[in-house]
Amino acid sequence: MMHDFACLLPGINVTGIDISEYAVSHALEDMKSRIKVGNAKNLPYKDKSFDLVISINTIHNLSLRECKQALREIQRVKKKHAFITVDSYRNKEELQRLEAWNLTALTYMSVREWVKLFNEVGYTGDYWWFIP
Repeated sequence: MMHDFACLLPGINVTGIDISEYAVSHALEDMKSRIKVGNAKNLPYKDKSFDLVISINTIHNLSLRECKQALREIQRVKKKHAFITVDSYRNKEELQRLEAWNLTALTYMSVREWVKLFNEVGYTGDYWWFIP
């Protein structure tokens, strides 16, 4: 995604982290100098460093406590905008599919519960759900 942004918006400053050393070492060549190993719960950037912060299907892989930390970190480093997607459900059938499908999420909640959590931690960015 970083590569795509850089291609679509020449001159943009794109930076990223991934918890996986393997993913960082195998990043596209033009992105290797812009990506480093890091964790969403402790972003290695100054306050208000970015016009846009994006986290796609990541923070729900953390424990609830760490998920809250990651949301606060996203809020801290964003200057203007943030967008996240998280695993969620709206009814019993979607919950059953999520539980059968999900292998890595430690925190998944209903749509209402996520919105309540966003308000609790002060996350003001945009969001969307991954609902299997």
